[in-house]
Amino acid sequence: MAEHLDDFFSDNAQWVEPVQETFASALPPEPPKSRRAMRRRRTERKRRRIITLIAVIVVVALIAVGSFFGIRMLKHWKAINTADEQIQIEDYSGPGDKDVSFTVESGQGALEIAQNLVKADIVKSTAAFTNAVSAGSATLYPGTYSLKTHMKASEVVKILSDQSQAGGFVEVRAGERVSDVIAAAAQASGKDVSEFQSVIDGGGDGILPSEAGGKFEGWFEPGTYDAQNKSAEDIIKAMVEARIAKLDKLDVPTGSDRERILIIASIAESEVGSEKYYGQVARVILNRIDAGMPLGMDTTVAYGLGISASQLTDDQLNDSSNPYNTRINKGLPPTPISNPGDGAITAAMNPPEGKWLYFVTTNLKTGETKFVETEDEFWKIRDEYKNNNENAN
Repeated sequence: MAEHLDDFFSDNAQWVEPVQETFASALPPEPPKSRRAMRRRRTERKRRRIITLIAVIVVVALIAVGSFFGIRMLKHWKAINTADEQIQIEDYSGPGDKDVSFTVESGQGALEIAQNLVKADIVKSTAAFTNAVSAGSATLYPGTYSLKTHMKASEVVKILSDQSQAGGFVEVRAGERVSDVIAAAAQASGKDVSEFQSVIDGGGDGILPSEAGGKFEGWFEPGTYDAQNKSAEDIIKAMVEARIAKLDKLDVPTGSDRERILIIASIAESEVGSEKYYGQVARVILNRIDAGMPLGMDTTVAYGLGISASQLTDDQLNDSSNPYNTRINKGLPPTPISNPGDGAITAAMNPPEGKWLYFVTTNLKTGETKFVETEDEFWKIRDEYKNNNENAN
């Protein structure tokens, strides 16, 4: 009897639940009406426990199986990526063996250059080369280079980004004189400089536009030009054609205005070391012409003598026979004094408004330049220049 009582109380004893919102939920469950019902309830409870246990086992098994296969897939994916990466960065150890010449053409990108290097068996993979270019933020220059087969990609990048090792191409830089350009062109092409000088002295028939007046100064467009297997005339003609195309693109007026703008731009580029001052220099030039004053630019005097401004002497500055001596001769010099770049040309076309008549680069290290309107102000900034610069002349 005690056993039956224990079963009865075991089956019917419950925790007292908190009072719910509804009256029905607060009522205790109805007790079983017979022993058979109690046994049925115990059997159902055991079955629920077994089902719950089985469900837990199944879930754990599924998690274990999923984790196993997931780890396997992750390892497999990682192995594939590692293999791909190894293939992509496949590289020769260097330093190379057989001597070869390799040419980088103007306009070629790193990928195209890499593909050509692989074809020539200079580097082992395109990825090794392009990765080395990116890692070093390298600039690759056109030219013909002396390389070797089976070189390490990073070593090839060092050579192709060193312009001093490029052959067969000539670079025209903004602010250079014609004499500098033809000297570089002679070296790049392997021809004597006299061949280029002969074209320059010939007046430019069939090469220069009429507004140039037969003078090449200012009419070479900055850029890189192929000098391989070409005549001196063809090389120079390519530079002039590029200049005319650029002036047209910049909407520079044609005729005598075009030459005038090139002259002003060339002086501005030669006088100051920063593009931000080009426009103000151009305005000073125009203001001085309007005021009937000589330009007073040492760079023009030096150009007429074929030297740099730092080499000028007092006698040279006072020599009126030099047509480029703008300290004495009023107005613009006969021709540009260099090949100006886009910034100087644009500034010469659209100089800012201002009444400046004088300027001085007061700090040669930073290039800081000051512009003033009166002569008294000029002497102050000139003294500032002398005090700030140890080698002031």
